[in-house]
Amino acid sequence: MTTLAGIALMTLGVGFLLVAAIGLVRLPDALQRMHSATKAGTLGTALVILGAMLLGEVARPSTGLLTILFLLVTLPFGAQLLGRAAYLSGTPLTGIGDDPLGPEMDTEAGADRPERTVTSSPPAGRTDTGR
Repeated sequence: MTTLAGIALMTLGVGFLLVAAIGLVRLPDALQRMHSATKAGTLGTALVILGAMLLGEVARPSTGLLTILFLLVTLPFGAQLLGRAAYLSGTPLTGIGDDPLGPEMDTEAGADRPERTVTSSPPAGRTDTGR
């Protein structure tokens, strides 16, 4: 029974990792790609590790649990820092009608911040619509 559960968890985890990889390729802007990689990638990796633990492929289960804990603690911070850096660098946002942080960020960053481009269609050079 644990073998079947382990295989199911690993298969589900690989499915989430596949969705994260497809999201990295298909989503139009940096913030959406970052979201796909961190959310689905974290869940997929945690499920694969849990499946490996159930199958007995891990010598010490505490190592697997600490790895999952490390992922759950560090990846949200890394994603937030990457998203903030992408936003402050002036990366074009796709699919957002207006820039909700524009007035607040203008007072914080001053004149050093590049001009923001907000579009509702994919950026130039991308012919796919993500569908």
